[in-house]
Amino acid sequence: MLSLLTALTHLLNVYFAAPLVPFLTRLGIHFSHPHAPLRDNTLTLELIIMFGLLFFFVIARATLSVEKPGTVQGVFELVNDFVGSQGEAIIGHGYEPHVAYATLILLFVVCCNLFGLLPGIETPTANPVVPLALALLTFIYYNWNGVRAQGPVGYVKHFAGPIWWLTPLMFPIEIISHLARIMSLTIRLYANMFASDLLTLVFFSMIPIGVPVVFLGLHFGVALIQAYVFMLLTFIYLSMAVTVEH
Repeated sequence: MLSLLTALTHLLNVYFAAPLVPFLTRLGIHFSHPHAPLRDNTLTLELIIMFGLLFFFVIARATLSVEKPGTVQGVFELVNDFVGSQGEAIIGHGYEPHVAYATLILLFVVCCNLFGLLPGIETPTANPVVPLALALLTFIYYNWNGVRAQGPVGYVKHFAGPIWWLTPLMFPIEIISHLARIMSLTIRLYANMFASDLLTLVFFSMIPIGVPVVFLGLHFGVALIQAYVFMLLTFIYLSMAVTVEH
């Protein structure tokens, strides 16, 4: 498995990453290894997960049946119902448009986290770049939906607080708190998965038989919990952004 990932990363370097280096260099982005910018398998794993999820979504859509639902359809309906129930409980009315994004976040983070259970493969979310990208995407998503729901003026007004004379104090505090959400989402996911990977590796090196199985189970639990927490925080931030105060 590891050799296959390494081979795929090499192909990405040759046919995708390396040809982009001259363009990125003109933009002021420099690489220490311009002929092989991708130094690990993180991007390769992300692409595998992305195309894997896309494949299963296509299969589920193609085999959609009311009378005889297949296994793939049943699994996705179960996940969709679970995410939808969480969205309804947190956001309430109007939660439906956000279920698709939250479902994708949940499945992507779960798959990334669970890759760390395979021997020799580092968890993609233990690389800080991956949680940061997800956090930035979520930050953009909930703010954009906040602007859509309340309008540009109405959305900016909710940063000012309920009392007008506190606006000079509340506005910078709110801006900082929103930016801190990026750091919070990133560090929470990265730190937990990095610690889980490190703990499993340490015990595998110390006691290679028996005991590490316990920590693989722990990693599995942490993987599911962290994916759920990321999805939950996405809904919470969305509920705060799209709720119109009367």
